[in-house]
Amino acid sequence: MRWTPSTRLRGLACPGPVADNRFVAAKAAKAEGEGAVSDTVERYLEAIFYIDGEGEVVRASRVADWLGVSQPTTGAAIQRMIRDGMLRLGAAKELELTKRGRDLAGEIVRRHRIAERWLVDVLKMDWLEADVEAGRLEHGMSAAVADRLHDLLGRPSTCPHGNPIPGAAGKRRPERMLASLAPGESAALLRVSEVAEREAPDLLRFLGESGFTLNGRIEVVGHSRGAGTVTVKVGGRRVSMSSEVARRIWVEA
Repeated sequence: MRWTPSTRLRGLACPGPVADNRFVAAKAAKAEGEGAVSDTVERYLEAIFYIDGEGEVVRASRVADWLGVSQPTTGAAIQRMIRDGMLRLGAAKELELTKRGRDLAGEIVRRHRIAERWLVDVLKMDWLEADVEAGRLEHGMSAAVADRLHDLLGRPSTCPHGNPIPGAAGKRRPERMLASLAPGESAALLRVSEVAEREAPDLLRFLGESGFTLNGRIEVVGHSRGAGTVTVKVGGRRVSMSSEVARRIWVEA
């Protein structure tokens, strides 16, 4: 089996955990009516949080591309968010989350990743279904419900794809790209890049159907530089993928 992304994938790093006190402040603000934002604004905050966490410079055009909306629509939304103290423009016109914006965005991502864990661990949905459904649930779930659900699940530190849940305790393990392993090397799967999840969602289904699991062992069988492919062995099964995809899968260093 071979999988090649149909869309351009960008970025590698994933946003790390955010300090617990940020979420205490965000919840308190929301309870007072100061932090309440629309679903549309939440989607913008979430997108900017992810793009920034991937180490990219956040531009309005990149946000528009990520959300699949027009640049004029994005520009109008960004102006409102700047007015409301969630964003600011940097010296080179890049977008930066303010403390308020980062706190709110972190809480949205937290709800999303906790919902994903519940959908996968309890309802046994596959990775792609869980990601899509969590995108709906995150906008209607309160912080209090997210906290109760997190406790019920045993306070996991990551989503099913290995990306950290903001505010959850957990030590980040050293990691490296799957593409960097030499033939014969093996390592445990740690996470799938958030950018890959969003820009090539079928990758999640491909990985799930191919036997990839969080902390599961992956052995590199070979690289084909000419074809731009990497062949790995997962649970005794050989799977081929593009080198680009292999650079978006992170394993334990």
